[in-house]
Amino acid sequence: MPDLPPGVAIETVWAIEATYAPDAIERRAPVRAQHLERIARLQREGVVIAGGAFADLSGSFILVRLPDEAAVREFIESDVYWSSGVWTGYRPRQFGLVRLADA
Repeated sequence: MPDLPPGVAIETVWAIEATYAPDAIERRAPVRAQHLERIARLQREGVVIAGGAFADLSGSFILVRLPDEAAVREFIESDVYWSSGVWTGYRPRQFGLVRLADA
């Protein structure tokens, strides 16, 4: 991109906001370790950039490297938080991640 300063790059990734069920605290307790193990594995593989729960426990925010929205939907819907009802909805959006070009 010609308008970027030297040494800066923009990586297109996906930002996902997943909403929690009203009883998410109870629902997530039995499956949390399984969910976190998956997120950690995908971080090591370079798919998950960052993720975590909002402090008010209203939902989660996850940044991922995936090729398209279909892959994002598969990512969410194959997670134990989705199948166990911790997450009740999600919103994927393309996101321009500012990076150092030499990093």
